[in-house]
Amino acid sequence: MYGYQDIPLKIEKEGISLFVGKEAENIHYRREYDGETIEKILLSNSDKILLNPVEPLHKPKEITPYLLIKFEKTIVIEPKAKKKIFLKFPIEIGVFIQGEQEFKVLDILTLVKQKLTLYGEVRGGIICKFWESEVFSKIPSMNQLREGVLELSISNTTSRWNEITQVVLNAYGMKLYYNENSVTLRASMKIYTGGIGEVEFFDSPIYKGMNKSLELYTARRIQVAATKFIMEWGL
Repeated sequence: MYGYQDIPLKIEKEGISLFVGKEAENIHYRREYDGETIEKILLSNSDKILLNPVEPLHKPKEITPYLLIKFEKTIVIEPKAKKKIFLKFPIEIGVFIQGEQEFKVLDILTLVKQKLTLYGEVRGGIICKFWESEVFSKIPSMNQLREGVLELSISNTTSRWNEITQVVLNAYGMKLYYNENSVTLRASMKIYTGGIGEVEFFDSPIYKGMNKSLELYTARRIQVAATKFIMEWGL
């Protein structure tokens, strides 16, 4: 389903009904899912639509760019250790059309339920999208229309054991990659003295030959000041 698709196009999958077709000189776009119908008429000469996974920060509303993934089981990492784990994270699906110089976002949808949580103190804390994931030692199977796999490299720079129960991601910095079977993301967490964690992304896929997703903030020409996240209210 992901990648460039020729027009006319009809997809019915996972409850999604999506149609893109020519009407005279214009393009008719129609999408139905979960009781919602989106219809648009596109005055464009394009003959392709791009479908790809995008950062999970737009549905139901653009409330926060942060995603908190809660671990089902606590991780304990020894001093000075470097370890790697895998987590699942939610995705949204972006629909784009390409003009002569730039892409236009036509539609965004998600197949997963949305939850919010607070990271930090009541005053001064940060609202985050919430997701809970099992912790895996190897890459798990996934439903690529609903979730992706995050490879998280953890580095404990301190001389003490540390417990980790969650990770907070700045979705604006996500570098998503996809193929026919998978959606992947790679990030690192560095643990410093005082229980502070620094999280940032790698711009590379887990598997060779994967396609890089078009980033929504790039398509919208949004300037992003920082993509790292400092976890200062607990790991």
